[in-house]
Amino acid sequence: MGTEGYISEKEPKDGKVIAELRGVSKSFGDILAAVDLNLRIREGEFLSFLGPSGCGKTTALRMLAGFETPTTGEVLIDGEVVNDCDAHHRPVNMVFQHYALFPHLTVAQNVGYGLKQQRPRIAKNIIATKVHEVLTLVRLDGFQDRRIWEMSGGQQQRVALARAIINQPKMLLLDEPMAALDRKLRKEMQIELQNIQRTLGITFVLVTHDQEEALSMSDRICIMRDGRIVQIGSPRELYDRPQSRYVAGFVGTSNFFNGKISKSSGDLTCVTLENGMVVKGQPVGKFATGQGVCISVRPEQVSLSRNTDSKDSLSVEVKNRIFLGEHTEYLVEHNTLGEFLVLAPRQSELNDGTFNAGETVQASWDAGTALVLDRD
Repeated sequence: MGTEGYISEKEPKDGKVIAELRGVSKSFGDILAAVDLNLRIREGEFLSFLGPSGCGKTTALRMLAGFETPTTGEVLIDGEVVNDCDAHHRPVNMVFQHYALFPHLTVAQNVGYGLKQQRPRIAKNIIATKVHEVLTLVRLDGFQDRRIWEMSGGQQQRVALARAIINQPKMLLLDEPMAALDRKLRKEMQIELQNIQRTLGITFVLVTHDQEEALSMSDRICIMRDGRIVQIGSPRELYDRPQSRYVAGFVGTSNFFNGKISKSSGDLTCVTLENGMVVKGQPVGKFATGQGVCISVRPEQVSLSRNTDSKDSLSVEVKNRIFLGEHTEYLVEHNTLGEFLVLAPRQSELNDGTFNAGETVQASWDAGTALVLDRD
């Protein structure tokens, strides 16, 4: 199923459509890498393609960049079809995963390389001024004479970013540019990228398999699977209202319990689980009685208690406890539902104490927080 005609309710309503994919597919022999992609990208937004390896996200990015030509469909930039336009003639630049910097050149020479290739030639003093400005923007002022091999991984990434934005492209395409950075540096660079994007107002399109990266940086996210866009929305929309088990499982962590629709009860739907229990949840989509579905409950929506008075709670055994600083993650097991996760905030543990492995406790959640989803 493609996404033709689908528009996220969170799609930016204002601003110019700077790029568009219209029914775009790409095949490599018998392999379909992208299938019927339909997407509008607006000026000044930060959009991410998110999905596992092999889902088609990099292929989509490379078709925007001009490194791949669609098998069918059209790629438009500024309203013009660019299928046959070479990459170096498109008003876009790309930051690659491995940066592709010239090790024999200085930082300044790397950053100014694109300007030196322009015709008519740009004066050396103008290039030097622009290089200084962009190095200041990425917080590398004073590093212009360094060699690339003298720079750390994070500094090299900033050099690659500076080289990409010095030509003031209409779109900046980023192909997993932070994959090689450690966790702390990656988080710092996420903030850095957001600040630069807001300062310049350039449209950023990011490819990543890191859900935290996409959620923290993007205005909108395209979730991809098997070459298709399965859902488009804001980070909050995708987290709170996933359209399927696949999206709920890929954007964040969720517990899933399989069952069948038994009846509707007001705004909630009753689901009979495989163990015979009946639970309620908010339906995402339309389902028929008897249809196979799953209940999705986020770990942070589950509460643990030693109170045995609640008739809606489940008696579970604590199997494992992992302290994560702000939260504690518990793996608990129900005798018929099996194992599932609970994420307890630090404050609740300060009030109620911690739960130990082997202890029997009560797990519960509000029916309104559970979602009834297609099983995929």
